Amino acid sequence: MAEFDWDHSYTDYRATTAINQQPKHVNLILASSSPRRRQLLTAAGYRFTVDPPNESVESSADRNLSARRLVALLAFEKAKDVAGRIDQGIILSADTIAECNAMVLGKPKDRQDAENMLKSLSGQVHFVHTAVCLWSKPGNHKILKTDTTELEMNELSQSEIEKYLDSGLWMGKAGAFGYQDDLPWIRIRSGSESNVVGLPMELLEEMLAELDYTGGS
Repeated sequence: MAEFDWDHSYTDYRATTAINQQPKHVNLILASSSPRRRQLLTAAGYRFTVDPPNESVESSADRNLSARRLVALLAFEKAKDVAGRIDQGIILSADTIAECNAMVLGKPKDRQDAENMLKSLSGQVHFVHTAVCLWSKPGNHKILKTDTTELEMNELSQSEIEKYLDSGLWMGKAGAFGYQDDLPWIRIRSGSESNVVGLPMELLEEMLAELDYTGGS
């Protein structure tokens, strides 16, 4: 991480070199295998290709970092991995983490892990952080920002937890739940809905504007 300077929060980085000299009409490359991020981009009218990062990127991260630092680091490393094999375009990567009582909740490893996460979130106010990284090539200009949404979960009975676990919808989702699954026991208190799904579209639009990107529909 020594190739550039983060700010003190490690969550909002802006390249120091000029970015307004980049070509306007370039490919947008989604560095993610998430179907939810693809759906959000498609629904918003963006044209893009998909080039997921190596799975080892997530497994090698330092899990002792705070939630906001960890999610920013993961988003950056995902973009960096794909940037190593791309000559031209804007690479878009993102990472999403849930946080409850200062405990980081990523994607559950298995059903038991998912159950433990849901029990820790039950009846609690918690936060979902998504970091978004844009990496423009050529030039290696980078923007990295993090968005946070505050949510509240009802107290869940064991039967409610088991029913959701049986659905399998928890798989691959930070905090072991998906807001997009129309769950009656989770609600947003403040912040972006798309951020909880995995990609804050309002923030993404602002970041792409900083790169003078005009490649939407």
